[in-house]
Order: sequence, then C-alpha cells, then structure tokens
Amino acid sequence: MSVTATSITKSFGRYTALDDVSLDVGKGKLVALLGPSGSGKTTLLRIIAGLEHADAGSGAIRFHGQDVTTQPAGERGVGFVFQHYALFRHMTVFENVAFGLRVRSRHQRPSSREIAERVESLLGLVQLDGLGRRFPSQLSGGQRQRVALARALAVEPKVLLLDEPFGALDAKVRKDLRRWLRRFHDEVQLTTLFVTHDQEEALEIADEVVIMNQARVEQVGTPQEVYDRPANPFVYQFLGNVNVLRDVTAWSETGPVLDNGRLAGDGLLYVRPHEIEVHLHQPGTAGVPAVLKHVHGAGSQVQLSLELLSTREPVEVELSRAEFLALSVRGNDPVLLRLRPTHALEQDYAI
Repeated sequence: MSVTATSITKSFGRYTALDDVSLDVGKGKLVALLGPSGSGKTTLLRIIAGLEHADAGSGAIRFHGQDVTTQPAGERGVGFVFQHYALFRHMTVFENVAFGLRVRSRHQRPSSREIAERVESLLGLVQLDGLGRRFPSQLSGGQRQRVALARALAVEPKVLLLDEPFGALDAKVRKDLRRWLRRFHDEVQLTTLFVTHDQEEALEIADEVVIMNQARVEQVGTPQEVYDRPANPFVYQFLGNVNVLRDVTAWSETGPVLDNGRLAGDGLLYVRPHEIEVHLHQPGTAGVPAVLKHVHGAGSQVQLSLELLSTREPVEVELSRAEFLALSVRGNDPVLLRLRPTHALEQDYAI
C-alpha cells in the first residue's frame, strides 16, 4: 500500500507545524521521518493516520491512489504504535493484542477461536511466545513495545505508523529492537513510516529517509544518498559530525573539492572528520598546518581534536588505529591536514 501526502499545511494558532509538505512512500517501504524536535515529523504522521487534519483547503492524503483525506482514523486501516506503548495495564498481553479485534462490530468480529489463533500467531511473530498471560508490568520495555506492535498488527492494517517507537528504551535495548524491526519488516513487507530524531537509527534500518526541519522537508533519499550527498548545510550538519571550514582556497590545494553549488566570497567548506588525512609536518609538503590538541582513542576509530595554525579553527578528524599509530604523534605536535580523495560539499552560505 503506497502512501502519498500532497501539499499538507498544518497550523496550531500562530505556530506552523507543516508548511506545504509533500511525501510519496512506495508500497512495502520502511521510511524514517527524521528531524529535530519541532520539525513537524509527528504532526505529519498523525495527519496520515487521521488523528489530526490538515488546515482547511490544504492538500490531500492518498493510500494507493485512493483519497482518504476526509476518512476518520478508524476507517483508514492504519496501525499506530506510540512511544510509550499505551497498553492497557489491567489487561493481559493476550487481551491487549486481541482488543482491536474484540471491539469490532458483530458482523466484522472474528470468532473467539479465530481471535485466539491470530493473537498466538502474532505473539510468535514478535517473539513473545508463552507470555500471553502476563500483564504489561511483568514485561521489559522492549517486550512491551513488541506487544504494542502486535496489537497494531492484529487488525491487519494497510499501513503501519510508529511514533518514536524506541525513544523510551535504553541504548542497548533500543539498538537490539531496531535491528529486530528491520528483520521483521523484511518478513511482513508492510508499508511502514516511523518518526525518530536518532540519526543512527534512521540510517541503519530505513529504506528511505525523509529529513525535516522547521515544518518543511529538506531532503528525501536512501540513507547513503542523504549522508553522502546532503542537499544543503542543514542536512550536512544534522547527519553526523562535520567540520565547517572557512579557508576554502587553502583546503582546495590539498585535495579534491566538488562544486555542489556556487562558491561565494564567504563560502564555507563542509567536511566530515573521516574525510581528512593527517600527515607529519615536513617542509615543502602540501597541507593545511595544524597542531594536535587531544586524542580520544576509545572505540574502533581514533578521534583527533586539532587547531588550525592560520585561523585557530578547531578541526575534528577520525583515523583508523593503524593510521594513527603509523603517525606516531602526540599532543601539541605540528601536523598537516589534507582532504581525502572523496567528496565534500561547497555551499553558498553566509557566515
């Protein structure tokens, strides 16, 4: 089931939550709505679900070409999973999952046997076999979130919507659960949109990433596209660490600089820490002079904090352990920096 949002605008009083936003999600895709707080992610998700409505006369929502803009949420065939689970604490896991089936009208409600079979099947699908008699308070946070997912799936939705599904979980559980969600999605192939402000989460599991900022969509693309070819400075700085460098002329003499727009007199160069090489300071060798200030060696990569001699700008660099050990440098040692043979982004961007 494809999902299309066209020219959606939504205001709350004087505050504009969405400003002429359009989105096209292909059938069976797992799509992340990514952006800082207040960018409009959750509002867009709730409008797609029918829990909110766009401003009068604004745009349309279509499921597989069918206009559902005026349809109430209960008729759209959407499964919605909230950040804080929203489970019924007085009900068992089994009854929580069965709830959406039991409240259907008499002529649409499955038999008790069919409900039991479907619930047991879903509990197996979300790896909660044998836990149907427990109450939510007897489960871990990750297990409760999977119960919420099973409940959303019980009514056989056309589209699955997840609002910060892992935001209330600790880092280890969140990482395990998002990898499980990717495997789960590959199995069920249900069109899924999920809201997150976690860049790593979106880039790891989504087929496509929709980056939002200040009520608008900044860029849509695969994780690799938005990370390697950011559309503008906001996307570049939002996705991972980035050095913003002023002396473009000096850096352009050390390595390839791809033109991604006009380079104005006050143009800036955007370079990620892993796109910079570090060399020993030797007379007659090309490079931007810098001094090593700090070394952070925990983890698979070594992070270096440096300061440019010409402008006193701070620069962050990431090297492999082998590269760093081969340099044999210490704090306050002079070095030369060069751009690696990869892309960087020049942008006409006023300081």
